[in-house]
Amino acid sequence: MNNNSDLQEPEEELFEHYRFDVPKGQAFLRIDKYLMLMVPNATRNKIQNAATNGDIYVNDIPVKSNYKVKPLDVIRILLSHPPFENRVDPEDIPLDIVYEDDALLLINKPANFVVHPGHGNYTGTLVNALAFHFENLPLNSSERPGLVHRIDKDTTGLLVVAKTEAAMTHLAKQFEDKTSEREYVALVWGNVKEEEGTIIGNIARHVKDRMQMSVFADPEIGKHAVTHYKVLERFGYVTLISCKLETGRTHQIRVHLKHIGHTLFNDERYGGNLILKGTTFTKYKQFIDNCFKTLPRQALHAKTLGFVHPVSGEMMRFDTEIPKDMADCIEKWRNYSKSNASEEEE
Repeated sequence: MNNNSDLQEPEEELFEHYRFDVPKGQAFLRIDKYLMLMVPNATRNKIQNAATNGDIYVNDIPVKSNYKVKPLDVIRILLSHPPFENRVDPEDIPLDIVYEDDALLLINKPANFVVHPGHGNYTGTLVNALAFHFENLPLNSSERPGLVHRIDKDTTGLLVVAKTEAAMTHLAKQFEDKTSEREYVALVWGNVKEEEGTIIGNIARHVKDRMQMSVFADPEIGKHAVTHYKVLERFGYVTLISCKLETGRTHQIRVHLKHIGHTLFNDERYGGNLILKGTTFTKYKQFIDNCFKTLPRQALHAKTLGFVHPVSGEMMRFDTEIPKDMADCIEKWRNYSKSNASEEEE
């Protein structure tokens, strides 16, 4: 018997996006084919993905894409976000486009910029900007135009956006198959002991705080996640590291690093906005406050992105500079570390 039932991830509220009451005269038909006829702009691939994710219900029971629709069935598509999250109004928001061709584009996302509508952010998002600058972007499995992947609101760096259905499918498969290359730079609390390492741990919603994710030892809970890290520079009380994602889970780097005792610097959601390492001296507290003001967000930047181009088959790699707020904070720590070393030598 599983004694960890109290640790199971709480059920999320589901929202009905579509409902179909199958008429008496309906012939037996696979549900993916039936929904292609009923749902506007649906493709078989999207419907099959929805079935795989457990989003399609018949008579309140999740079904697979090969389920045969019968007369009087009640078919519902239930998702974890309200329908209006996908009602995107085009907004003239400037984008920092690093690269663009007929199949895709690369965007360097700034801080304080939400990727897609949801959780109270229904305007001013990257998706709103994409809707203004580009027409007829393909929808991903969550019905969000162009998005192959996402990064958090206050994480900066590279995102690839698909401009065609074929590019969306090709790029999404690379992310799913773990063949894309994603490298982040992070400033974390504490002196990371090992020069490099790998963090493996299933990630799911925190049992008490639904805004946080957590690592679970039980393999039945959450989704498998792997993060590789390498130390770039040490500053005593904090460490600059590189993180390479093997998987792409919500808050993966943030929660994995907290799990091993190295919370991201100034990551408010996970407690990194507190002084987790260092001295009790007033001068040190003032230094940390100054760093927090310089970098008023978590110290995480999606620096490098690599993938195979969906049309040319060419391996493409893109790299961005660490943004000024994070670079300035790192420089403060570099100078602080050097001055402390000098004082100890005297």
